[in-house]
Amino acid sequence: MNKSEFEKHIATKHSITQKEAGNIIDIFTSSVVSALGEGNEIQLIGFGSYSVSEVAARAGRNPKTGEVIQIPAYKLPRFKVGQKLKDVVNK
Repeated sequence: MNKSEFEKHIATKHSITQKEAGNIIDIFTSSVVSALGEGNEIQLIGFGSYSVSEVAARAGRNPKTGEVIQIPAYKLPRFKVGQKLKDVVNK
């Protein structure tokens, strides 16, 4: 399901316009991105948790040349599924 299909789904389920649904999606996604960028964790009970984890620097290998390269440390956004969402998906 792409964004416009998801907008249509939300609009149909909640009796709002597709434009309003799009605005809701944009507000949610930009807020999650902003909060994670500031280092915050977001917990939506039953749905899941968004967090940022640190990935340590490590040595890697260039698959074409076999040359050893250094992969720098970076931060990785994560999503952990909540129990209610897990239960609905596995029915």
